[in-house]
Amino acid sequence: MLAAASSDSGKTTVAALLCLALRARGLSVQPFKLGPDYLDPTHLSRAAGRPARNLDSFLLSRERTVELFARAAGSAQVSVVEGVMGLYDGRDPTSDEHSSADLARLLGLPVVLVLDAGGMARTAAAVAAGLRDFGAGINVAGVILNRVGGAGHAALCAQALAEVGLPTLGFVARQESLTLPGRHLGLIAAEQAGWDEAAALQATQGLDLDALLACTAMAAPSGESLHFPTPVARIGYALDEAFSFYYPDALDELRLQGAELIPFSPLRDAGLPDGLGGVIFGGGYPEAHAAQLAANASMRSAVRDFAASGRPVVAECGGLMYLGRSLLDLAGERHEMCGAVPVDTQMQPRLSLGYREAEALTDSPLVPAGTQVRGHEFHYSQPLTPSPCPAYRWTLPGGTEVTEGYASGQVLASYLHLHYGAAPEVARRLVQACR
Repeated sequence: MLAAASSDSGKTTVAALLCLALRARGLSVQPFKLGPDYLDPTHLSRAAGRPARNLDSFLLSRERTVELFARAAGSAQVSVVEGVMGLYDGRDPTSDEHSSADLARLLGLPVVLVLDAGGMARTAAAVAAGLRDFGAGINVAGVILNRVGGAGHAALCAQALAEVGLPTLGFVARQESLTLPGRHLGLIAAEQAGWDEAAALQATQGLDLDALLACTAMAAPSGESLHFPTPVARIGYALDEAFSFYYPDALDELRLQGAELIPFSPLRDAGLPDGLGGVIFGGGYPEAHAAQLAANASMRSAVRDFAASGRPVVAECGGLMYLGRSLLDLAGERHEMCGAVPVDTQMQPRLSLGYREAEALTDSPLVPAGTQVRGHEFHYSQPLTPSPCPAYRWTLPGGTEVTEGYASGQVLASYLHLHYGAAPEVARRLVQACR
């Protein structure tokens, strides 16, 4: 596991460089990302050449987390797990539950600290030793120094780290071309902003791969291989620059329950694929492509007609915005959307985010009314008016009760991101509804 003292320490950069370097050595590398984030994994996936998997111990049970880790890691020679925020940061400041440290303990992972060493030398040892000694049951194997001035600066830090018994496992020099651009509170997707691979490989020269592999070696986890059954339902899912937020394990769970998943592009396709029993719209950036989505009137009409046909349509976050009647961007321009859901949304400067424990208020293609579900929010848009048929209810940490989304018949649209891989019964219900 790669962990750090805080966010913005360069974990994603170092994790992606490490995946790239290990892959260049001829090793099969399985990347993972702790937490619900959809964007960091795109950079890890590109570097490793295989899809990164999310390990989120809030959305997933602890047993399911272990199972999904073993299933993916067991087919690779090396696994690289990128942590989240600081090593001990979880849901609240009095516990490290759901933190990188918590996951490292659960999976028995050795931890490599990614230390932003810019502007420090001896203090690097104080920070690293503090992280190592703060929590019980954490095996800190060593340190990778990030954003150093060069080999000389790294050597100064390494001398100090040796005094506290922590090996330096390499460094990454400060280099503007390696900075991954951000959007909102996260990185933008790798498909829209990647590195020059030759320059990135050059930047990995300071990593001591032999030492890293030696001090983090552990027994390979044993997980069951995936065997997908003969499909019983054909389900379309929106996949392009506007809609791309899907967990690979969630898509696998749909396939395990009998789905044949057919990608389509709301931006470019004239209509939906033939023979669909249902449609899924994941999250993404509809606001960044609102004019092009609005201009594709034939697709919007096809989606509206499909929803009216009584077949299941499930939309999350950006998908909700697209299914609504209109989207008002930050410039005040209104863009016509599908009109399959009686909701208008408007972009806001304020972010809504956080884990949610919600109750389903009505039957939907995913769950019966009264079901408790776990999900997360991350969005800048808000509905302009209350929903006539809210899908979920939850209580915010301050005690405010929220009713949210839209659920009527076989249409479900919500800001709540669920993880089908966390609950096979949810995937099973959706596939059966689409059958």
